Amino acid sequence: MLANSLIELDRAHLIHPVSSYRGHEALGVRVLKSAKGATVTDASGRQLIDGFAGLWCVNAGYGHDSIVEAAARQMRELPYATAYFDLGSEPAIRLASELAERAPGDLNHVYFTLGGSDAVDSTIRFVRYYWNARGEPKRDQFISIEQGYHGSSVVGAGLTALPAFHAGFGIPFEWQHKIPSPYPYRNPVGEDGNAIIAASLAALKAKIEEIGPERVAAFYAEPIQGSGGVIVPPKGWIKAMRELCREYDILFIADEVITGFGRTGPLFACTDEDIVPDFMTTAKGLTSGYVPMGAVFMADHVYNVIADGAGASAVGHGYTYSAHPVSAAVALEVLKLYEDGLLENGIKAGARLMAGLEGLSDHPLVGDVRGRGMLAAIELVVDKEKKIPLPASAVPARRVFDRAWDNGLIIRAFANGVLGYAPPLCCTGDDIDAIIERTRRTLDQTLDDPDVRQALA
Repeated sequence: MLANSLIELDRAHLIHPVSSYRGHEALGVRVLKSAKGATVTDASGRQLIDGFAGLWCVNAGYGHDSIVEAAARQMRELPYATAYFDLGSEPAIRLASELAERAPGDLNHVYFTLGGSDAVDSTIRFVRYYWNARGEPKRDQFISIEQGYHGSSVVGAGLTALPAFHAGFGIPFEWQHKIPSPYPYRNPVGEDGNAIIAASLAALKAKIEEIGPERVAAFYAEPIQGSGGVIVPPKGWIKAMRELCREYDILFIADEVITGFGRTGPLFACTDEDIVPDFMTTAKGLTSGYVPMGAVFMADHVYNVIADGAGASAVGHGYTYSAHPVSAAVALEVLKLYEDGLLENGIKAGARLMAGLEGLSDHPLVGDVRGRGMLAAIELVVDKEKKIPLPASAVPARRVFDRAWDNGLIIRAFANGVLGYAPPLCCTGDDIDAIIERTRRTLDQTLDDPDVRQALA
């Protein structure tokens, strides 16, 4: 009775993110009740392996009492402290210091946000301020990558290059430009890493020259394109793109909202290729999703230009909940858990995950398996040679997700037939094996889908 009541209340009042409102009303909500480790339990008592860590965010896994206690202690002692008026709290100050110590290179300054979208928004404001402070106000053009994701706020969604985030919203803006994704599986130049890097460099250089080098303010890139389908660029790609931006004196922003905090192995994916961006955005794994928080890391040289440019005047950018003490206390405890064994476990679990998914390559529907660490994808096709995706009539985003759910597995099912995986770093070997076994079962059921069968015929 309680579950039915919640479903009706949800239909009547709760607007869900990135959903068909009418479609959701018809389907009804699936209510999650509790969670522990990598397992979630719904209101009916069904247990599922969370192969997507909520929304790529519960990196530490569910049910860590030490995180709960850290939040409770801080709530009892100081539940809120503004960072305005030159005020602050110990947890936020310590967290900024701990993060700066671990960040690549000279990313020594940290601005806290509520999540990834407003972290990206913050970089756009900081970038504009930086160029104004340098006496180059005409540098107001921004470049990002097709199939990239940089949030769903107004300006961040314009940098995002996914149709659902543009349709009906009047974006992207004319100052937001795109270059093609490196996407090895479907790249026009083929899958050779060097050829892909060369093509991306040529595309970025051409776009810069088209706009005018004196007009380009910044370039945004994810180390791995998450919401675009877990697209893993070839080794050396992000380093080459960063160096080209340096040549043109264009600010380079690494969006690590998804890849940060052990998702790909190290604490930050930028360290995989030894790059130091001018800005780095993070969120999600920062607090393991237990409370909202994001962070913008700013390099020394950027900070100094902004600080000197402002002089005695205030830099007019701020949020009520920036540097929230409870979120900071949680993040400090999560960081401790990562370094006390979760990062190491995630590396082992990630190797097992990738090996298991690659073992599915012989399935008739599996066209590509890709990933790094605990971030992976399978791309489904009905013709491996021609790389023909599942037909739209098979409604992959809905039907594949439903099959996986019925099999006791939560994954991300994209509309183009890509299955996304981002399990918690706490996963045991049995958890990973269950993800693989339940995926194979889901693939077999999808193979029997009449619309898929017809496309295969």
